[in-house]
Amino acid sequence: MPRKILKRWIPDHAKVRTSQRLKFLGKLLHDPNLFHLNRHSVSVAFFVGLFVAFMPTLGQIPIAAFGALLFRCNLPISVALVWISNPLTFPVIYFATYKLGARLLQLHPRAFEFEMSWQWFASEFLVIWQPLVLGSFIASLFFGCLGYIIIQWAWRWHVVQRWQERKKRIEPYS
Repeated sequence: MPRKILKRWIPDHAKVRTSQRLKFLGKLLHDPNLFHLNRHSVSVAFFVGLFVAFMPTLGQIPIAAFGALLFRCNLPISVALVWISNPLTFPVIYFATYKLGARLLQLHPRAFEFEMSWQWFASEFLVIWQPLVLGSFIASLFFGCLGYIIIQWAWRWHVVQRWQERKKRIEPYS
C-alpha cells in the first residue's frame, strides 16, 4: 500500500499524544499501533471505520476512536472512514439499510417522511427501528469485511509488485 501517501494525511503521533484536547485519554494514546501504517493496522482500521460508518448512531467518531483503541489499529484511518456517512450520504445509506432490514424481516417497507424533531423520533422511529438496525448491522459487517479484505489484498499486491521491480533492477547485474 502506498505508505507515503497515507503518511501525508495522517497527523503526527507526537502531536496527537501531546494535544491538550486529548489529555484526558492519558496513556491510551501511547500505544504505537494506533499510528502504525502496516497491513494489519490499516486493514483492521478499515473494518472498524466502515463498520461504524454504516451504523445509525450518534457520536460515530468517538465510537470509531474507541474501536481503534480496543482493536489497537490505526486511529486516524478508522476515524476518517466514518465520514463516508456524512450529511449528504446518510439518507441514502440508511434508507437502503432500512429496505434491506425490512426485506430480511419479511416486512413491507412502510412509507414515512423524515423530520428532525423529538416527536418524529418518539413516534415514527419506534416503528422503523428494527429493520433499520438489522439492515445497518448487516451492511456494517459486509462493508467492514469487504474493506478489510480489499486492504489485505491490495497491500499484499503492492508488496509483490515492489519485490518484482526490485528483482528486475538487480537481475541485470547478476
